[in-house]
Amino acid sequence: MTSARTHTQDRLWNGNYCKVMVANFMLHFAFYVLTPLLPLYLSGHFGATKDIIGLVLSGYTVTALLMRPFSGYIVDTFPRRQVLLLCFLLYFLFFGGYLLAGSLLLFAVVRTLHGGPFGASTVANSTVAIDVLPSSRRQEGIGFYGLSNNIATALAPSVGILTWKYTGSFDVLFWMAFVAAGIGLAVNATVKLPPRELVHDKRPLSFDRFFLLRGWMVGLNLLFFGTCYGVLSNYLAIYGKEVLGMTGGTGVFFFLLSSGLIVARLVGARSLREGGLVRNAAIGVIVSSVGYLLFVSVPEEWSYYLSALLIGLGNGHFWPAFQNMMINMAAKNERGTANSTLLTSWDLGVGIGVLLGGVVTEYAGYQAAFWTVFCIQFSGMLFYLLFTRRLYRPLAA
Repeated sequence: MTSARTHTQDRLWNGNYCKVMVANFMLHFAFYVLTPLLPLYLSGHFGATKDIIGLVLSGYTVTALLMRPFSGYIVDTFPRRQVLLLCFLLYFLFFGGYLLAGSLLLFAVVRTLHGGPFGASTVANSTVAIDVLPSSRRQEGIGFYGLSNNIATALAPSVGILTWKYTGSFDVLFWMAFVAAGIGLAVNATVKLPPRELVHDKRPLSFDRFFLLRGWMVGLNLLFFGTCYGVLSNYLAIYGKEVLGMTGGTGVFFFLLSSGLIVARLVGARSLREGGLVRNAAIGVIVSSVGYLLFVSVPEEWSYYLSALLIGLGNGHFWPAFQNMMINMAAKNERGTANSTLLTSWDLGVGIGVLLGGVVTEYAGYQAAFWTVFCIQFSGMLFYLLFTRRLYRPLAA
């Protein structure tokens, strides 16, 4: 009897965990189904120029980045289920704002403000996922959790592009995102969390209430790798056109990258369950470094696609390992702060990558920009192998 009860308590795929996974899929599906087509919408519907389009779309990322440290504090301080539902409700309602926005200025305001509940929802949802996992399966469960947004990232852009191709209507796309976010909200509303005693910290507000200082090394490592991904994701298409002479293939590249992410999480799950965080992260940073080196050093079509798979496999190994490291270094009442630190570090890196890629390409060209990316990736790999890997265990203890 005791053995059966223990098995049930340790079950990874429990109902609440599955619901949070579905909600996370819907959250990211709603976002990515619009992402590749918003520039076309702004240009065709409002006549926006390229610089205005960039300004409008960047507001979302900036607001999400600014919101994440505060959302971690809020998730740790107030009842998590109520915080999650409020953030997800706001995220859902803002999609309706796209349908109502009748001017470029109003659309820009809605888009910029929408980044706040997106940033908060990602932190709250991932923290709730940790809460509903049995402690014995937490490391493995965190690895699987990322599959939900990896699959959404792989599927949603293609669904959005096909929908627009056959309907020619952006309103249909906005309604699709609105409904997807609504499904995620409805699913999360049925999640039941274990009781948690709220810790009322009477210390004055300080930086360590919003950023997990013990995890600064992991955060710095992710900033390195996020910078590389920021350059890759924003300048890939034009690099392929100008350097490789490829007018297409960007969609296939990201499909292969997403496939690598999914395969790595599935393959690495057993290692995470057995506590192989340090090894998984090492494999990931090395494999992704090889992918970036192949991408820039062999400007051929076959290497272009193979590098996508390698980068995906590498990122899929190190991301859940780093997330587990960050969570393990946090107290139980700091899980939201740990998640927000992780996501903020990555987002800050992506933002730096977008700016850095633009500056380097302006003065030295796209080839130089991606050699810079490899140097940053290689530096991040060395930093992990020489410092973070060796100091993680003492920090986590």
